[in-house]
Amino acid sequence: MSSHDDSLVPTVPDTALAGVLLLLAGGVSLLGIITAEALHPDYATTQEISDLGSTIPPDPVSYEPTATIFNATMITTGVLVLLSAVFLYRSGARRVLSVPLAVFGAGVLGVGVFPGDVMPWHGIAALVTFTSGGIAAVLASRAVSKPFAYLCLLLGGFSLASLVYAIAIGTAGPLGDLELGGIERWVAYPLLVWISGYGGYLMGATGDDPVRGRSRQ
Repeated sequence: MSSHDDSLVPTVPDTALAGVLLLLAGGVSLLGIITAEALHPDYATTQEISDLGSTIPPDPVSYEPTATIFNATMITTGVLVLLSAVFLYRSGARRVLSVPLAVFGAGVLGVGVFPGDVMPWHGIAALVTFTSGGIAAVLASRAVSKPFAYLCLLLGGFSLASLVYAIAIGTAGPLGDLELGGIERWVAYPLLVWISGYGGYLMGATGDDPVRGRSRQ
């Protein structure tokens, strides 16, 4: 086939590739967590999500295949988000967007590489994940068109507010009946919704608007 024929083959923009990877990351993470929960012999959603991989010391407990499924899910999700950040940066996105997304992906990857029994690294990875994910969602609200911009701000802000609540008050506050696992899900699940939504947005976006901070009017 000649070079002229090759030029007729459409190329997928880096922005769209970033979107595909983010949407896959959201789906893989959600389905992986659900599967791990279903296969755990004695798990309640009031437990922390990372208990699916391993509980924390001094007496860590893990079950198979739950632990392998959960840890593999986190590693896969982290890699997908990291690759998405690379494509987003290549597309011309400002670093204020691609860097927090990359840190978020690295944090998720760390959660899978360092299960709950590997302290303090697991705790550090989880904190990096939740903090950078919320920040990335809030910053993305400045680079997308409305009304999705409002959703980015809402989801990122809600996740960060829930994280602050969990750290400052925990189960001693009015949400105590949710226990740490329930409150943690208020932090994590808005981020899964956001990366899935942002992935869809990037796949359907045109021009420079979604990556360079010039929102369409």
